[in-house]
Amino acid sequence: QVHLVESGGGSVQAGGSLRLSCAASGNSGNTYPNYIMGWFRQAPGKEREGVARTARDGGSPYYSDSAKGRFTVSQDNTRNTLYLQMNSLKPEDTAMYYCAAARLVVGLWDFRGGYWGQGTQVTVSS
Repeated sequence: QVHLVESGGGSVQAGGSLRLSCAASGNSGNTYPNYIMGWFRQAPGKEREGVARTARDGGSPYYSDSAKGRFTVSQDNTRNTLYLQMNSLKPEDTAMYYCAAARLVVGLWDFRGGYWGQGTQVTVSS
């Protein structure tokens, strides 16, 4: 099993920045070299949506259209921590942000049999 804990959320004004972190544990975390990790978000009354995720074989990360150009996903060298740097935040970015990990991803955002954190709240005021 993989245990994920998010942190770094908070309240900021539009145009501000936040950096989210996701700490992974379970068999040292780096025992899952084939895991894809990503960030999702869910706003009240809306479905959960993918925001950013890593790719296999050193490929370029994937981003939602809304995140592209503003957000950057990265991992540390141990692969035990996932980050999401969020710049130029907008009120529309307000949501609970979740970290996820999965061995299988179908398409862009369908994490199959994955693990999820409890989430960290991001609130952007105008």
